[in-house]
Amino acid sequence: MKNICFALCIALILNTSQAFASEAGMPQLNPEFWASQIFWLVLIFSFLYLVIWKIFLPKITYTLENRKSKVVNDLNEAEKLKENAEKKLKEYNVIIENSKKEANKIIEESRKKLEQDIENKKKKFHDEIEKEILLAEKEIRDLKKTSMLNINSIAAETSFDIIKQIVGIEVNKSSISAIVDDLAKKETDKYI
Repeated sequence: MKNICFALCIALILNTSQAFASEAGMPQLNPEFWASQIFWLVLIFSFLYLVIWKIFLPKITYTLENRKSKVVNDLNEAEKLKENAEKKLKEYNVIIENSKKEANKIIEESRKKLEQDIENKKKKFHDEIEKEILLAEKEIRDLKKTSMLNINSIAAETSFDIIKQIVGIEVNKSSISAIVDDLAKKETDKYI
């Protein structure tokens, strides 16, 4: 359609005997030169068309195709990298979760072990205190016994001296010791 319109325009111009400014001396508007001008116009534009079509257009098409394929490849690679990153992120989250669980497990085990150690030390300390208490009680009992013997011997000697001074007669020390021991046993039974 465009070619037909173009041809009609050219034919109209060729058939026109008078053109604007042809008398003023502009040769391109003189109808006698129009045929050569149209020839050269068609020749130059055909040559330009062929050069663009055969040389520049394939290069432009090749460049566009390369760019398109590069963009597609880049998009595919970006998608793969995104999937890989998401996969790594999931693995990272799993590792973090496992690490948290393991850390909690270690903390719990350490807490239980520490509680067990504290309990063992408390028990050991309690046992040592019980031993010390038993030793102290034994020492007190032994001290009571020895002090009772000492008190008895002191009481027997004091009684012997008092009787000797009051009555003036020497009494048998063994009989005084027996009486003091007898009285001490009665009194000791009250307190023990």
